[in-house]
Amino acid sequence: MAVIQVEKLRKEFKRNKSREGLWNNVKGLVYREYETKTAVDDISFTIDKGEIVGYIGPNGAGKSTSIKMLVGILVPTSGRVIVNGIEPYKNRELNAMRIGAVFGQKTQLWWDTPVIDSLRLMRYLYDIPTARFNENMERFTDILGLDEFKHVAVRQLSLGQRMRADLCAALLHDPDIIYLDEPTIGLDVVVKEKIRNFILEIN
Repeated sequence: MAVIQVEKLRKEFKRNKSREGLWNNVKGLVYREYETKTAVDDISFTIDKGEIVGYIGPNGAGKSTSIKMLVGILVPTSGRVIVNGIEPYKNRELNAMRIGAVFGQKTQLWWDTPVIDSLRLMRYLYDIPTARFNENMERFTDILGLDEFKHVAVRQLSLGQRMRADLCAALLHDPDIIYLDEPTIGLDVVVKEKIRNFILEIN
């Protein structure tokens, strides 16, 4: 059964056309020229329940842009995205309750609070029943080794610790789908292996 359907997906961005020279820059303050950059060009795919799919390509190939359209952050220029029977950008709130997302470059945790406080806030954001929250916390603490840093402020964590905390936050509400955008960026081999094993176990 397909949980994600992508048909002829395209995303274009309009940006100011930069020109060389002082006179051209002054002219550009009054008369702006734009150019269109195509970030995602006519992609189609289907992902079934339980599948783990890797999305591979060089920098600038449109991987993160595609994921942002699946999550509902960006609106496609053309084409169609259906996730669990809905179009993400049209039903952002409902979609957000059904998915989890980890973006390697950004954290969803509160920078100046201890990890455990951020995770407790997630419980209220997603309206997670207390028993389920406690059960998930116990499970993820064990698998991800959160005990060593869960009382430390997020800004004081190493990158590997932050990624493990972000994974826990993304999965606390038992999402149907989880998107991982560069979740092992900058991590050492041991932590990468831990995260891969964690993903396999959760799936």
